[in-house]
Amino acid sequence: MPFSLHQGDALAVLSDLPDDCVDSVITDPPYNSGGRTAKERTARSAKQKYTSVDAKSDLADFTGENMDQRSYGFWLTQIMTEAHRLTKAGGTALLFTDWRQLPTTTDAIQAAGWLWRGILAWHKPQARPQKGRFTQNCEFVVWGSKGRLDGSRNPVYLPGMYSASQPSGAKRQHITQKPVEVMRELVKITPEGGTVLDFCAGSGSTGVAALLEGRDFIGVEKTAHYASIATDRLTETVRATLTQDDVILTA
Repeated sequence: MPFSLHQGDALAVLSDLPDDCVDSVITDPPYNSGGRTAKERTARSAKQKYTSVDAKSDLADFTGENMDQRSYGFWLTQIMTEAHRLTKAGGTALLFTDWRQLPTTTDAIQAAGWLWRGILAWHKPQARPQKGRFTQNCEFVVWGSKGRLDGSRNPVYLPGMYSASQPSGAKRQHITQKPVEVMRELVKITPEGGTVLDFCAGSGSTGVAALLEGRDFIGVEKTAHYASIATDRLTETVRATLTQDDVILTA
C-alpha cells in the first residue's frame, strides 16, 4: 500500500519510525489560535472556536487546542525535532499556522534543527469582512529544510500563495480541513515517488493529495473518529487511482 495511517499520540508513534524514512513533513498542527489568555484557551473547545452555531454538519471535536503560546512552542519544538530525525537530508517541512502563532512556529522549527526557508500564504476568498478592520483572510505555511536544498533533485517552480475556500457542506469532514487543491500543490515540494509525513493527519487531506500526486504517505491521527475518516478517504483514493498496470492478476 502507498500509505500507512497510525491512530495514536504523534510523539509516541514517531519515536518508533526509522531514521530518514520520509522526504517531507507537511502538517496542520492544532496551533491554539487565540490562546493568549487562560479564558481564551479553556473556555471554548476546538469545535466552538472554528465552527459557526448554525453549522449544518456535526463535526467531531479534537484535542490539543488549550495550550498557551509557550507550551505550544515547547511541544512543537519537541515533535519537530523527532520529525527532523525521520526526514532525509535535503528534505522539507511545511507547517500551517495563523498570524498569532506565526512567530512561535518559526522559532520552534529552527530550535528543532530545521533551516527556515520562508512563509507561504493560503488566501481564503470567503473570509468574513470586519467593520473598521482588515479582513483576516489568510493562513500561513512556515516552511524549511533539513540542510541544503538540491534543486536538481526536484526541479519544480512552486508559487508562494494559494487561493481556495475551505471545504463546506458534506465535503467538510474536519473542523479545520484544508482544501485538497491547495494540498496537492504543497506536496509537489516532495520529489516524485517520495514519502510525505503528516503527524496531525485529521481527515486525511494531506494524504489524499500526496496519493493523487504520486507520493507515498505516512499519517498519524490521535482522534479515533478522524483516523477512521482518513482511512476511508485514503483507501478510496487508492482505489480511484489504480490502473491496470498496478493490479497483479493471480489464478
